[in-house]
Order: sequence, then C-alpha cells, then structure tokens
Amino acid sequence: MDVSAYGRRLLGDSGTRSLMDDLGAIAAAGGAIMNLGGGSPSLIPAAEATFRRHMESLLRREGAFERAIGLYGGPEGDRDFARALAGLLQREVGWQVTARNIALTNGSQSAFLPLFNLLAGPMGAGRPARRILLPLSPEYIGYADLGFAPGLFTARRSTIHELDDKLFKYGVDFDGLDEVEDIGAICVSRPTNPTGNVITDEEVDRLGAVARVRGVPLILDTAYGAPFPGILFGESTPVWDEHTVVCMSLSKLGLPGFRTGIVIANEEIIEALSAATAIYCLSPGRLGPAFATELIESGALLQLARDVIRPHYAGRAARAVDRLRAGLRDYPIRIHKPEGAFFLWLWMPGLPIGNAALYERLKQRNVIVVSGHYFFPGREDDDWPHKRECIRISYADDWERTECGLDIIVEEVRRAYDGSPGRVPLASSVSDTAP
Repeated sequence: MDVSAYGRRLLGDSGTRSLMDDLGAIAAAGGAIMNLGGGSPSLIPAAEATFRRHMESLLRREGAFERAIGLYGGPEGDRDFARALAGLLQREVGWQVTARNIALTNGSQSAFLPLFNLLAGPMGAGRPARRILLPLSPEYIGYADLGFAPGLFTARRSTIHELDDKLFKYGVDFDGLDEVEDIGAICVSRPTNPTGNVITDEEVDRLGAVARVRGVPLILDTAYGAPFPGILFGESTPVWDEHTVVCMSLSKLGLPGFRTGIVIANEEIIEALSAATAIYCLSPGRLGPAFATELIESGALLQLARDVIRPHYAGRAARAVDRLRAGLRDYPIRIHKPEGAFFLWLWMPGLPIGNAALYERLKQRNVIVVSGHYFFPGREDDDWPHKRECIRISYADDWERTECGLDIIVEEVRRAYDGSPGRVPLASSVSDTAP
C-alpha cells in the first residue's frame, strides 16, 4: 500500500502499538501474561457492583436506554450529562462553569487530536508554525503521534529531586520556560502518566501565569485526577479558569469501554472542538454519558472515587513499592514517588543493557511493561541517558499476577546490573508462569 507521509507516521514504531502487538502474540501462543504494561483500570468488585446497579436503574427508566443507543446527539455531546456535571463542579470544587463550557468526545485521546491541531501546527500566511509545549519530560506516550504535521511538540527536561528510601520526584524547570518560541498551548498531565507524578499547586499556578502572558491556553490532562476518578495519594487543588482547558475521562473510574472523554474550556474552544467532532465522527457516543448522569445525580460518582477507587490504588502502590525496594535494596535504582495514577516509574541509573533490551528480556518471561524511551515526545533527538534507564510498571491488573511480575522484574534488573547472562533466582521469586 502506498501511504501518505502522515500514514507512514501512523504505521511507524510506537510504544502503544508495540505493547498491543506483544500482548496479542503472547496470548496467541498460550502464555500466561503478567500484564504490567497496559493502561486498563483494575476490576474492583465494589465498583463493578455500583456500575451494575446503576445500569439496571438506567434500563428501568422508560425510554432512557433507547434514546442512549438509538439517537445521534449533537457534536458537543449529551447536554443532560453536561448540565449534571456542571452542577457537580460548581458544588464540589467551586468552578464557575455551565454546560456551555463542556464538550464530550469518544475518549480523552479523541479530544487531544483536534485540540492540539487546532492550537498548533502550520499557521499559514507566512507565519511560523506553533508547537505544543510539554513542560515535563517524560510525559504521556499517547501525545506523541497526534500531530498532523511533524514537530508538533517541544518538551523540557524535568528536574530530578532525589528523596529518601530510594524515591525521587520530577519537577518543572522554569528557567527559560517563558522564552520558548512559537507556542500554541502548554500541556501537562496531572497525575502524570507514566510516572505517577503530581505537579504541585504552585507549579500549576506558575504554568498558568506563563500561558496567560503568552496568550495561549494551559491544558491539564486529569484523566486520573480530581475530582474524579481521584486517583491521588496527597493533596492537590483542582484548577480551572477561562484560560485553562481541563480534559477528563470516565475510563479510569473503571469504565474504559464507554470511551467517554470530557473537555472543560471557555466557550470559544468548546465551539471549535464541537465543530471538529462533527467532522471526525458526527457526534460522541451517548451510552456512557447517560450512565454517568445516573452516577452524578445519585451522588455515587464522588463517593465511589473517594471511598473505593482511591484506597484501592493507594494500597496497591504502597505494596508494589515495598516489593521492588526490598528486592533491589542493594542496587542503585530509584522509584518515582507514587502520588497518583496506577503506575510505578522505575529509574535504573547506568543500566548496562538499556530499557529496550530489559523490555525484551521481560517479554521472554511473559512479563509486559513499557520501555521508558517512548515517553519523551518533543525530545526524540535528545540523547539524554535518562531516556534509556526507566520503565513504566502498571499495578492495576490481577494482584497475584502483578506480584509475580514484580518479582521477575527484580530478577531481571539484578541480572542486568550483575552482567549475568542467566537468571538470578530469589527466594521470594515465583515461576515464569503465573497461576
């Protein structure tokens, strides 16, 4: 097939495609996969029971289910949901929003494609192209290939602050940030996928100030954050104003199958995004918003986030960190302080074999992670050794399999540092095939 330049980029190497291909290959071969690489949320029994109860309520409401599956909505998305969400945000976090500030998309990933290309890229009429500034690096893998034109992103290396107990934390390097040229928007995920970092309220305020001076929006990707799903392990303030675009999702609540993304922005951006949605897909799906309206109106949404989802992931994060730290106590590794989301970011300074080779070794033992070198959009040409020293580990899958996978990661990291071609068995290790 003779494809376009854009087509060649879509068909090229990407971390997302590599992950999905490898999961499929292991499953086809009959292997017992320890999936510590994916982005699917946990199947939490208490959450699933809540979802089942509210789906049954939706089905009992005369005509509600039929309207949700049988009719197109407007390109801005379901207005009943938008009004319910606006009311929740006004009451719970004090945002001065109305339904006119809310648009829906088929998943938050589908929001970033039009948003980034509306705000950046070739400007025409002899004007220089604009770029999306990513003030943290590493940053979300899914941004990398969303530009219609190459070179859509520019990124800054994060500062690294080493902490006690083999932890560390990234920060925003503000030196010279306001001098980066030709910016169409600033974007940061909070919590950050892949690292579990949560930039501080002060960092958000400073980024907002830079964006206002430049006359561009600050985009906050809060797919894991506040007010829902609320996978946050410390204090952070939800932020929105007319200069800020907040992107949210139902997926990490435990509802990725609905593919419901939420964008909160000023009316001009909402109108532009809705126009793009009308062209790309006519209108967003209606079943997810209809279901979520039930959760909001019953009060179950925030209660679920606070009482079920956050404690579930906080407990898993602590256990996963303890397991890695105990197994690698005598090795020079560090783990990013887990502040949110459901990933650990393992940094292995001076790793002799590099993270891509470590990924392949783990794959041979049916453990899937994501090599960290994929998470540096906007810094593809940067020969920063840090890019080859990290991997992303999810702890959302079945916990018994996750423990098995963590033990194998420990073995393979020790093997890499020790220069051993064979395995280094640990007393706590398990077989390569998880039960």
